[in-house]
Amino acid sequence: MSQFESIHIQGFRRLVDVKLALRPLMVMIGANGCGKTSLLDAWRLLAKSAEGKLGDTLSLLGGLNEILTRPRPTGPKTAVLEFQVEFAKRVQQDGTPAESEYLLRIFPNGIGYRVEEAKQTLLALFRNTKIKFLERSESKLSARSDDEGRFIRDLLSSMCFARPFELSQVRLPQSVRPSTLPGEQGEALIACLYSLRETDRDRFEVVEDTLRAAFPDFERLEFPPVAAGMLALAWKDRQFTQPIYMHQLSEGTLRFLWLTALLLSRDLPAVTLIDEPEVSLHPELLSLLVDLMREASQRTQLIVATHSDRLIRFLKPEEVMVCDLEEGAAKFTWGDALDLQHWLEDYTLDQVWQMGVMGGRAS
Repeated sequence: MSQFESIHIQGFRRLVDVKLALRPLMVMIGANGCGKTSLLDAWRLLAKSAEGKLGDTLSLLGGLNEILTRPRPTGPKTAVLEFQVEFAKRVQQDGTPAESEYLLRIFPNGIGYRVEEAKQTLLALFRNTKIKFLERSESKLSARSDDEGRFIRDLLSSMCFARPFELSQVRLPQSVRPSTLPGEQGEALIACLYSLRETDRDRFEVVEDTLRAAFPDFERLEFPPVAAGMLALAWKDRQFTQPIYMHQLSEGTLRFLWLTALLLSRDLPAVTLIDEPEVSLHPELLSLLVDLMREASQRTQLIVATHSDRLIRFLKPEEVMVCDLEEGAAKFTWGDALDLQHWLEDYTLDQVWQMGVMGGRAS
C-alpha cells in the first residue's frame, strides 16, 4: 500500500520546482544531468532529516550552498530548499483525520543553515502568511514523542537507498546476525539470506526459484560456517561437483543476487530508492528484474532511476516517469500522460523512447 501521495521539492539542484504525484512503482528515465539522481538524493535528505541527521547528510552532499539551485537568468533566485510531502489519508483511533502533510524548509544562515517546518494544521496559514519559526539546525520532527509525530517521523525515515557499489564486502564471509535487508553496500547479504531461510522458508524458496529462472544451472544456496559467528555463502551449480563461493561469482551474478534479496525482503521500508539497477546485468535478466520490482512495489513505494532502454521494454507507460530539462530546470512527466497508445501498437516502449517520441533523451 502506498504511504505517500505526492512530494513537492523546490530549490534542490535542477529541481527548481517539482511536484510529483507518487505511485507504487516509478522508474525514471532521462538524459544525464536531468534530475533523476537529484530526486533520489533529495528524498534521502528528507528522510535523514526525520532521523535527526540533517547536518551530517548536508555535509556529505557538500553543504547546503552546494545543493541549492544555481541562480538563473530568469525567474526568482532560490534562497531556500523546501520539501512538502502529502501522506495517504488516515483516520486516528478516535475517528479524527490524521495529519496528512508535512513541510520542511532549509535556509542558508551564514556558513550554516536554519530549519523551519510545519505540519498539516499550520500549512494553510503557512502558505498565505509569513510565520516566524524558531531557528534550529535539525527538524523538530526528529524529537517529537507524541504518537502522530512518531508515526510521521518513522514513515519519513523508513527508506532504503541502493546504488551501484564496490563488491568487496559482498565477496567476504559475513557475521551471523538477524537481518531482513541485505544492506545498501551488500554488507548484510549473507545474514539476510540466512535469516530468511531460517524464518520464512517459503519466501526463501521464492529467492531460489528466481535464481533458477535467471541462471538455469543454479541449484541452491548453502551457508557453510567459516569461523565462530561467521558464514560464507556458496552457490551450488549442477555443472560442478564443488560449490562456487562468493569471491568466485561474477559481478553481474552478485548484483542480481543482492537485488533479489532486497526486492523480495518481507520487511521493505516505506520507500525504496534504487539508482541504476541494470549495472553489470545481462539484458536477459532485466525482464526478471522488472517482475521483482512490481512484486516489491506492493510492499514499498519503489523509485528507480535507469539509463537502460532494455529495462524500459518490460515496463508499462504508467510505471515510467520521463525526465527532461526546460530552461535548465527539471521537468517530470508520467509516461501515460504522453498519449503513446498509437505508437505502442507498432513499437515497444523502449523503441518509442529511442525514437524521441517520449522525450527524456539527450539533445
